[in-house]
Amino acid sequence: MINISFPDGAVRQYENGTSALDIAKSISEGLARKVLAANVNGQVWDATRPINADASLQLLTWNDNDGKNTFWHSSAHLMAEAVEALFPGVKFWVGPPVDNGFYYDMDLGDRKMNEEDLLTLEKKMNELAKQNNTYIRKEISKTDAVNYFSEKGDEYKLDLLQGLNDGEITFYTQGQFTDLCRGPHIPNTGFIKAIKLTSIAGAYWKGNEKNKQLTRVYGVTFPSQKELDEHLAMLEEAKKRDHRKLGKELGIYTMSDDVGPGLILWMPNGTVIIEELEKLAKETELEAGYKRVVTPHIAKESMYLTSGHLPYYADSMFPPMEMDGEKYYLKAMNCPHHHKIFDAEPKSYRDMPYRIAEYGTCYRYEQSGELFGLMRVRCLHMNDAHIYCTKEQFAQEFKAVNDMYLKYFKIFGIEKYVMRLSLHDPEKLGQKYVNEPELWLETEDLVRKVLIETGVPFVEVKGEGAFYGPKIDVQIWSAIGREFTLATNQVDFAQSRSFKLSFTNQNNEPEVPLIIHRAPLGTHERFIGFLLEHYAGKLPLWLAPVQVKVLPISDKFLDYAKSVSDKLKKADIRAEVDDRSEKIGKKIRDTELLKVPYMLVVGEKEVNEGKVSIRRQGKGDLGAKTVDEFIAEAVAEKNERKAD
Repeated sequence: MINISFPDGAVRQYENGTSALDIAKSISEGLARKVLAANVNGQVWDATRPINADASLQLLTWNDNDGKNTFWHSSAHLMAEAVEALFPGVKFWVGPPVDNGFYYDMDLGDRKMNEEDLLTLEKKMNELAKQNNTYIRKEISKTDAVNYFSEKGDEYKLDLLQGLNDGEITFYTQGQFTDLCRGPHIPNTGFIKAIKLTSIAGAYWKGNEKNKQLTRVYGVTFPSQKELDEHLAMLEEAKKRDHRKLGKELGIYTMSDDVGPGLILWMPNGTVIIEELEKLAKETELEAGYKRVVTPHIAKESMYLTSGHLPYYADSMFPPMEMDGEKYYLKAMNCPHHHKIFDAEPKSYRDMPYRIAEYGTCYRYEQSGELFGLMRVRCLHMNDAHIYCTKEQFAQEFKAVNDMYLKYFKIFGIEKYVMRLSLHDPEKLGQKYVNEPELWLETEDLVRKVLIETGVPFVEVKGEGAFYGPKIDVQIWSAIGREFTLATNQVDFAQSRSFKLSFTNQNNEPEVPLIIHRAPLGTHERFIGFLLEHYAGKLPLWLAPVQVKVLPISDKFLDYAKSVSDKLKKADIRAEVDDRSEKIGKKIRDTELLKVPYMLVVGEKEVNEGKVSIRRQGKGDLGAKTVDEFIAEAVAEKNERKAD
C-alpha cells in the first residue's frame, strides 16, 4: 500500500500502482470526468500514470493552469495527428501550450497551408477526438528513439534527442500518431469537445532567422462549445484592442526597417504618454525618498563579468564593440551602473536605505521570431531603481515597494493581479543560479514573509528566480481578462559581494548591504502596450496625448475656437483646433475615432454666450459651460489622475 497526501492535509492508502485517475474515481465519478492531469510530488503527471510510492497529490482540472496547459498540449498532438493524415510526410518540431491555446511548428516540404486547410483540419480533429483514443506514455531508450526517427528521416526530432539521455526519453501515442514528448497528457482525446484553429504563421527553426522557416499553426480547444464561443468573442474584442493596431491609428509609435526590428520610434503622441508616466514615477519616487541618477548606454566587458551578467545573460545581450583594445557592451540592465554609483562615495548606516532611480535605456537581443509590437522589443526604457539596505530594513523596504505597486494599480484601474514569487532550483546552483544555498533559503523566506504580512495575492514558482536572488514577477490582467507580466521586484544578495559594496555599521565595521531591484511601471514599451489594450485606446484624460479638441461648426467661428484653445493651453491642457472645412458631424466622428477625451463644439450660440458645448468620449453631449468652468473641471480631473 502507498500513502497519498491531499492538499487539505488528508492522507489515504491505495494499492501500489494506483493512478491519479483511479483515486479520483474512488472519490466520485463526477470528479474523475473532470480530471485532466495530476500534480504528484510537485511534478505534473498524466492522470493515468501509476504511482508506485508515497506521494502528495493534487488533482488538476480545467480550472487549474497546469490542467489547462495539459489539455492544450494534448490538443497540439491531436492537431499533429490530423496534419499527418492530411499532409503525409510532414515533419514536426515542437508543439507547446501557450497562454491561450497551443501551436505546432511543422515542415510541410514544398507544400503550403491555407485558411481552407484549417477548416479541413478542424473537421479531422473533431473526428479523431470523438474516437476517445488514449494518450499512451512509453519510456524508450535513446538508441531506439534515434532509430525510430532515423527511419522516418526526421532531422527535427533527432536534433531534440541530442540533448537527452537514457531515462529522460518518452514517446506518447494516441490513435495513429506517435511523438517524442515529455508529457504530460490528458487521459484521452474525448475530453476535447470544441476546436478552433486560429491562424497560420511562419516560424524559423529554433527561432533563428538563418534556419529554415517552418509553418506554425495556432489553435485553441475547450471542454465545451459554450466556452469556445465565449473565448472567440473575447478574441474579437482583443483584436479591436490590439496595441499594434491602436498604436498606428492613434499615432503612438512606428517602426522602420532602416532603424531595425524591435527598435521603437515614439511619435509625438506616444512621447506625451511617456512624459506623463515619467512625471508620475518621479513624483511618487521623490515622495518615497529616491534620488535620481543617469547612466551611460554602454559599459566595459569587465563590469558585466563582475556582475555575472555575461556568464548568465550573454545570449540576451548584443555582441560587443571593440574600442581601444577593450570590449564594450550595450547596456542590457541598469543595476551594475547603479552599484558603481553606490560605491562612488563612502556610506554609513546613516545613509541607509540608499535609494536611486532612473528611467534607464536598455538593449536586449530578443530573437527576431519573439519580437512582438511593444511587448517584446530590443530597446526598452525601464522604470528602474535600486535600494541598498540593511537586513533589518529589508522587510519595510520590500513592503514599501509592494505598496507602490498597489498605488499604481489603483491609478490605472487594475483590479486583478497576482505576485509570482520566483524561487531558485537547488539542482541548478552554480549553473543557472549563484551557488549560495543558505542565502537563497534565507532571502526567499524574507520575501515570503513580507508577502504574507502585506496580504497581497501571490503564488510560488520554482526555478524562475534571477541568477542573483529570488524575485517577484507582477502579473496583471487587462479589462478583458488578458494577462500581462508588468514588472519585477527582485532581491539580490550576490552583487553586493561581487562589487565589494559595503557601508559602515553602528559598530564602525563594514557590512554588506542587501539590494532590492524594482521596476513598478516596468518599461514604457510593455506598459504603454498594456494601457492601450486595457483602455481600448481611450486613455484617461491625464494620459491622453490630445486632451481636448475644439470643433468650430464653420470657419466663421475659427477665431473663437483658437482663443478657446489658447486658454486651454495656458491652463496646461493639451488642446487642438479642428480647422478643417468639414461638417461638424464628420469632425465629431473623426475625433471619436482618435479617442480624444473631450470635444468642445463652438458655434454662434457659444460665441454669443462665451461658452462651449461639451462632448465626452463615449458619453456624448454634456451640455454647455463657460470656458473657465470647463477648465476648472478638466484640470481637477487631470490632476486626480482618474482611471476614467
